[in-house]
Amino acid sequence: MPGGAAGGPLYHLALSGNWAAAIEAGEYRISGLGMTLEEEGFIHCSLPHQVQLTADKFYRGRDDVLLLTIDPARLTAPLRLERNRPDGEAYPHLYGPLNLEAVIDVRRVAPQADGRIVVGV
Repeated sequence: MPGGAAGGPLYHLALSGNWAAAIEAGEYRISGLGMTLEEEGFIHCSLPHQVQLTADKFYRGRDDVLLLTIDPARLTAPLRLERNRPDGEAYPHLYGPLNLEAVIDVRRVAPQADGRIVVGV
C-alpha cells in the first residue's frame, strides 16, 4: 500500500513516554491515544493531509506529543488503507508492531498558546 502522495511517508502521533518505552522494547505497540495494538488490532497512522485532523481531535493541549514520520517501504508488518469512518475517508492501519527502523524522523510538537498542536507536514 502506498504511503502519502507518490508513496511518501505516513505519520503517527505518539506520546513521548510510549516512544521511550518502544525504544527500550525494540518496537512500538501503541495504536492511538490510550489504546494498545492488542486492544485495537492495528496501529492508527495518517496520510499527510490527515495528521493535523488527528492532532486537533485527540491531542489538543498535550505537551508530550511526538510526530513519528514513517517510511512505508521499511515496515515489516502489513499495512492497509481502510475506509472505516462514516465520512468514507480511508486511513492507513498497520497490522502489527511498528518496527523502529521504519521511523525516519521523530519530532516533538508542542501546543500553541490556545492548546492546538500544529504538526506542519
